[in-house]
Amino acid sequence: KKSLEEFNVDDLIQKCVEPLGQKPGKLIHIPETTLKALCNSVRDVFLSQAALLEVEAPLKICGDIHGQYTDLLRMFEYGGFPPQSNYLFLGDYVDRGKQSLEVITLLFAYKLKYPENF
Repeated sequence: KKSLEEFNVDDLIQKCVEPLGQKPGKLIHIPETTLKALCNSVRDVFLSQAALLEVEAPLKICGDIHGQYTDLLRMFEYGGFPPQSNYLFLGDYVDRGKQSLEVITLLFAYKLKYPENF
């Protein structure tokens, strides 16, 4: 059994972007242990950074994803996947959409992989 800290963020990102170009709403299976490890790891990144971020242009500012995973993937497809493009997400990542877990998983994985640029 994997410990909570053992997972590969690159494999997780790859799994999360697999639905790109497919029929919207495709579910992604991510084991609970991987999600727990991701949350624990990204928590450390957030706690190590200041609450007030200093950002530099060029930067894509995004808000109100509301769990719309297909829209998030489309934004990355058109705007460039990290680290090709820098993003600032303002909030409202989850709630109304059917794929809130997929949204926050991919955002957390990118934050873990690129803590200074995402």
